[in-house]
Amino acid sequence: MKSYVVGVGMTKFEKPETRDWQYWDMAREAGTAALADAGIPYGKVEQAAVGYCFQASTAGQRAVYELGLTGLPVYNLNNNCATGSTALMTARQFVEGGVADCVLALGFEKMSRGSLGGGSGAGDFKTSPVARHYGIMAAAHGFEASPPTAQIFGNAAREHMERYGTTEAQLAAVAAKNHLHSSRNPNAQFQDVHTVDEILASKTVHRPLTKLQCSPTSDGAAAALVVSGRFVAEHGLEDRAVEIAAQAMTTDTGESFASGSCIDAVGRPMSREAARQVYETSGLGIEDVDVIELHDCFSVNELLTYEALGMCEEGASGKLVESGATGHGGRWVVNPSGGLISKGHPLGATGLAQTAELVWQLRGEAAARQVPGARVGLAHNIGLGGAAVVTLLRRS
Repeated sequence: MKSYVVGVGMTKFEKPETRDWQYWDMAREAGTAALADAGIPYGKVEQAAVGYCFQASTAGQRAVYELGLTGLPVYNLNNNCATGSTALMTARQFVEGGVADCVLALGFEKMSRGSLGGGSGAGDFKTSPVARHYGIMAAAHGFEASPPTAQIFGNAAREHMERYGTTEAQLAAVAAKNHLHSSRNPNAQFQDVHTVDEILASKTVHRPLTKLQCSPTSDGAAAALVVSGRFVAEHGLEDRAVEIAAQAMTTDTGESFASGSCIDAVGRPMSREAARQVYETSGLGIEDVDVIELHDCFSVNELLTYEALGMCEEGASGKLVESGATGHGGRWVVNPSGGLISKGHPLGATGLAQTAELVWQLRGEAAARQVPGARVGLAHNIGLGGAAVVTLLRRS
């Protein structure tokens, strides 16, 4: 059975404490927008898959109560930064498995100001869920006082530079592209354009990563309605429907830890495997993709993901971004929303915000950031600990 996204919505992503609102206010805004986009009432929704990382147990119920009190089952999900796409995958599985014809996938986060330390299991790193990942880093590079996620990705960047000759300017080019893209996105947390030189000159977080190459803490929510083909036909939603052509979730394998490399520990192997599964299932390849929303939590992870998705050979990602192949007018447009670096990164909402952007792109509704003629979109969402979700969306 096929599944389709027929409605999407999101809040503007904002710096924490910008607005006096609670997570349920964000959820109401995003969920109401998704229902309006599809043109269906909440009473048609049969199940809800709700993702978040920092709120208390059953926060999913509190959030969807803002949309209605219909008694539907609510599933609370937490998969670190891949939480939003995990909610989407849960909704898709319910639909394709015949459990329900209409499922709401919802993700939200209300975060604290300051550097992101908690998103990957902060606290006592000896008992943290990502202790094994940080152990790989500590053995190779030591452990410093900077935010741990910035450390492990910064050390992955150093390894990439040493192994392949990647330059700091190429890393900064990722951020420059994404900041430029976000200037066209009214939902983005940041809308300022920055040059490569300005990005390199910004405050160092963990060498070689500077502040403008790191995703910020953010508040926000996003939602998607996933339905069956039968639901599309019965409700006349053909003009709204975008097919989920394939989707895969993977976790860390032995390769993630065997090499002792931060490049592997932050998820390139599991991203590569998720992409392989999606290509095999759909019969499509990266050459068929027009627009990509990927997990650029730090600039280096965009480069690692180019390689994992098969956009270039291993080690060639710095030259790929430098060539302009991943911006408007290039072979692919990557992160037209501005990505996590500039659109923002409220952990539970990120994967669903990627979905919203791709649905708008494939419908031709992305306004100033529209990729002309986009018919196939790919989303990549990853969380340390680990989970990698790759989703292929197609508009017929």
